Amino acid sequence: MEIIWTTHAHERQAEWEKKRGITREDVERVVIHPEQTVPGDRAALVAQTRWGGGLLRVPFVEAGEQRKVLTLYWTSRIDKYWVGGTNANPI
Repeated sequence: MEIIWTTHAHERQAEWEKKRGITREDVERVVIHPEQTVPGDRAALVAQTRWGGGLLRVPFVEAGEQRKVLTLYWTSRIDKYWVGGTNANPI
């Protein structure tokens, strides 16, 4: 699977790496193997994985064998976004 990064996503990843140590490889791992994928805005999906006491969310669009990362962010509001409860092993 090919991961394509938007300029915005690249900039956001650099910001979150400074704040929470979230690397490009971490983001790509979430996009390829998320704990959950939920519907996002418009045609986007959101790959999400529990991370460091919160949730790493990566909105993307899928086209064939490509996933285009639109943005990413970390949130402490797991209950707002997680579907089906919060019981699992965090990364």
